Amino acid sequence: MTPGSAENSDVLVIGGGAAGLSLVHRLTESVAVTVTLVEPPDGPLRPAERTWCYWGAGPDGLEETVGASWSVLRVHGSDGRPFTVTPAPFTYRMVRSTDFERMVHGRLARTDGARLLRATVDSVRAVPGGAEVRCVLHGGRHLTLRARRVFDSRPLTAPPPARTRLLQHFRGWFVRTRTGRFDPAVADLMDFRVPQPTRGLAFGYVLPLAPDRALVEYTEFSRDALTTGAYEAALRQYCGDVLGLGELTVERTEQGVIPMTDARFPRRAGAAVLRIGTAGGATRPSTGYTFAAVQRHSRAIAAAVREGHAGVPAPHGRRALAMDAILLRALDTGRVDGPNFFTGLFRDVPAERLLRFLDGTTSLREEWGIGLRTPVRPMLRTAVEVPFLPRRSRPVTRTGGSNR
Repeated sequence: MTPGSAENSDVLVIGGGAAGLSLVHRLTESVAVTVTLVEPPDGPLRPAERTWCYWGAGPDGLEETVGASWSVLRVHGSDGRPFTVTPAPFTYRMVRSTDFERMVHGRLARTDGARLLRATVDSVRAVPGGAEVRCVLHGGRHLTLRARRVFDSRPLTAPPPARTRLLQHFRGWFVRTRTGRFDPAVADLMDFRVPQPTRGLAFGYVLPLAPDRALVEYTEFSRDALTTGAYEAALRQYCGDVLGLGELTVERTEQGVIPMTDARFPRRAGAAVLRIGTAGGATRPSTGYTFAAVQRHSRAIAAAVREGHAGVPAPHGRRALAMDAILLRALDTGRVDGPNFFTGLFRDVPAERLLRFLDGTTSLREEWGIGLRTPVRPMLRTAVEVPFLPRRSRPVTRTGGSNR
């Protein structure tokens, strides 16, 4: 590869996060095209190691990257009462970004016509027959890449206008306790035994990795992120006063911000350029879940490329996005009590159906039945109001890695 020359591919993917890696994984799995993955070189632009979690049922091609999974989920209501659900055939699965990256990079190295390029993307522009991507290599050298189709996972420079805009923001500790304090078979998905913000909601989140090891997080759905000191104080209170973990060691931390918004994300940046991941609207607005939608979208894109189709479906359907807009507004206005809302869903809706609903894969009939188990009057009031609310812009908020 000669610096300054033009290199050609059928498909070029920008970004080595969950969306970029997932798309390359699906393309090299079943599509006979030349693929280039462009990732930032080592340095401040490369994201820190993080975890991604999702619901899975049966083999999905990610088995070698799943470091832990749970078949039993637990929710603690704000009244302190716990209850467990078994969402068979689903299990809740954890993937470490380093394991996922290792798998995809290995496949790139073994696949003819596929390659990994470490470079910083400077610009993307349309050219006849596709798009041109200009990159800066380590040391400042320049390279021009051309492809028939480009998939860009880089964050947007500014968020699109929205009627409601919340953040799912969190900080997690990977802890080791002096004695066994966790049940490795049970994941605590939402623990509302923490102080609640004035608007939105807060909960603890515990993924046990061994009797004495777990990922423990403090998470909020609210308008603004906290300081690191505030997250640390919340985690100390949760681990000490609520979980009673006693003496512990924090081995690693992770922190992130995930947009929860009813903004309309522009999926195309040009005739041959499609945005993917959070920048392309893959994050589920009402829950912040992203990884499962990225997997579905990556498979759909791979199928479209294989069959020669120019377009691909959106990550989420219009009906799901409409419901999310209503719920976000109801949470933001305080008309719906967040802890009671989510606790009620887990108590009243069969777990397998609820997980499909949270991922946006339920039928209209199933969604109607779930809707009847929510606070009907405030939700109807909000549904009438939402279409008439203006969409407003807001300064960009940099997001961290999603762990959902």
